[in-house]
Amino acid sequence: MDNELKELGHKIGKVPRIFRELEKTDPDLFNLMMKLDQMVWDDGALSRKTKKLIAIAIAAALRDQHAIKAQMQGAHALGVTKDEVEEALRVAFLLAGMPAYVNGKAIEEDLM
Repeated sequence: MDNELKELGHKIGKVPRIFRELEKTDPDLFNLMMKLDQMVWDDGALSRKTKKLIAIAIAAALRDQHAIKAQMQGAHALGVTKDEVEEALRVAFLLAGMPAYVNGKAIEEDLM
């Protein structure tokens, strides 16, 4: 299971404590979550990189600072560029308004 947490860390940057605790307290649920995570993020009709950009836009639209940071850290590991993040944030801005864009830009400036 330690490999799964390492892979999750590679995808999202810092692994939230709840995942480490869940691995110990409910290994069956942890394993199911990791399988779902793998299935969702695997390349398919959309590349992992494209999915990451969608996740950044969604996190920004939700104004979830933790999720924005986690998704951008994972995006950086996938080679996502600042220009690509900018375009994703513009989509969030168009659909979710200025606060979504500002939240995403603030974190982008810190991390990228």
